Formats: sequence, structure tokens, C-alpha cells
Amino acid sequence: MKKVMDGTSAVAEAAYKFSELASIYPITPSSPMASSVDEYRSKGYKNLLGSSVEVIEMQSEAGAAGCMHGALLSGTLATTFTASQGLLLMIPNMYKIAGEGLPAVMHVAARTIATHALSIFGDHGDVYATRQTGFAILASSSVQEAHDLASIAHLSAISSSIPFLHFMDGFRTSHEINKIELLKDDDLARLIDRDALKEFRNRALNLNNPVSYGMAENEDVYFQSVEARNKDYQVTVEKVQFYMDKINEIRGTDYKPFNYYGDEMAKYVIVAMGSVTSTIKALIDELNKEGRSLGLV
Repeated sequence: MKKVMDGTSAVAEAAYKFSELASIYPITPSSPMASSVDEYRSKGYKNLLGSSVEVIEMQSEAGAAGCMHGALLSGTLATTFTASQGLLLMIPNMYKIAGEGLPAVMHVAARTIATHALSIFGDHGDVYATRQTGFAILASSSVQEAHDLASIAHLSAISSSIPFLHFMDGFRTSHEINKIELLKDDDLARLIDRDALKEFRNRALNLNNPVSYGMAENEDVYFQSVEARNKDYQVTVEKVQFYMDKINEIRGTDYKPFNYYGDEMAKYVIVAMGSVTSTIKALIDELNKEGRSLGLV
């Protein structure tokens, strides 16, 4: 089904379908994602699991991340939306969520971080500040990709038990209005890894099945725990590629964890993420016609 919408609405459409709880706090330019999810809930929309999404507005982005963390520990599929300083306030919980193997998905409208002054314009500084947390990161470069990769982020998180941060360029993609093809509920529901979802539920905090969280460990035990998580990260790229292939089959796209564009024997290659890639592709087309040898990853 084709629909005219902006990037935030495209993401919210996908996030609602895969979530049972959304903990929110408004911050420009991510706020419309949370607003859309809250609107869907008020209208009684159902997610792919047949329930409405519980939407909880907290008093800060740190609170939103803590609420999401607690929901995940209870076996609830949870998401949040943020940008800039708000994302920075979530970093402490991001470390814990990744370390505990919880399938969170955060959707970010990337925006400049305040330094000598506040700025609402776009760059990836907020996202880059989270690279060390253990979250897998997916970047969308268009409104269509924002919808498709948001879905892939949720599917991959459930299957891999690795949390995902999915981002798009604030204002440039988040507020661009375009006509996109929405993925069908039946197609997405079939792709959910039900075994992994069941395992996630079984690991939830439960009085009848007590476990310990938040212990203090000496370096010998702590190191072994960190190393034990590596096997999950090693298969995450394969799981992302699996779901990209499934979406490719449905939509006729060519999503990969990394895509190449341009001269196969390029002398110069640009590496980039986000909406700038569409401009770079247009430039490569023109310059390669003139005999240059350029490519894009």
C-alpha cells in the first residue's frame, strides 16, 4: 500500500507494529515519532502481536531509557525515540541493555549535540557517541528506507537478542514528505522469530524463576561474561542480511549491511551514511560519464 508521509511517520508505522511499550520524551526532531505512536494507540490500533502499544511519557530522556530497560527485563518488547542530548542521556542504560542481551530498538532523528551553543540542525554526532555501548546501528538514507530498515531493526533485534539503534538524518529525512510503499502486516508477522521471542519472554524477571541482575564481578568473571556475548555479535550481521533479503524479496530492493555504488574498478571511493548518499550517487553518475573512476560505500 502506497502512502504519503514523512520519515518520522514511516518509522512510527514500523515501530508500532513490533512494540508492546513505547517510553517517550519529546525532543526535536524526533518528537513526531512518539506523537504518531501515541495517536495509533489512542485510535486502538493493534501491533503484530494483537495488542495495543502502551505509551508512557517520562520526565526526561534518561527516564524514558530506564522505563524501556525495565520493560525489557519484564519480557516486554519496548522502543523509544530520541535525538541529540536526549540520546546522550540514554547511554548508561544502553550499556546495560546491550550487556543483558535485550532486544531494544531505539529510533533516532540524528541531530547536532550542543557544544558552545545549542543547535537543532543535523549531523551524526549523537549517534557516533553511542558506538561503544554495544548497540548495533542501522542508517536510513530516505523515507522509504526509514520504514523498511526500522522493520529490519526490530526483526533483527528479536532474532539476535542484540539491541539496535536505527537512525535517519534529522529534518533532512525525518521531515521529508514522500510517497512510500508500506510493508504489509501479514508479511512482517511471518518474519518474526517466534522461537527467539519465546526465549526472550522466558528470560523475563519472574518470582517463580528468580535470577540475579546487576551483580559486582571481579575482572576474571566479568571478562568471561563479556567474551560470552561475542558469539551473539558474530551472527548479528548474518541475521540482518537474512531480514534484508526477506524485505528485498517482498519489495524488490537491494538492501545490504553495506551497499556499493559506482565504478567497479573505482580509483576513489567515498564512505558515507544517511541522506547525503543520494547526492553522492548523482555526482558519481555525472563524473563517471566524464571518465572519472568513483564509487560509494
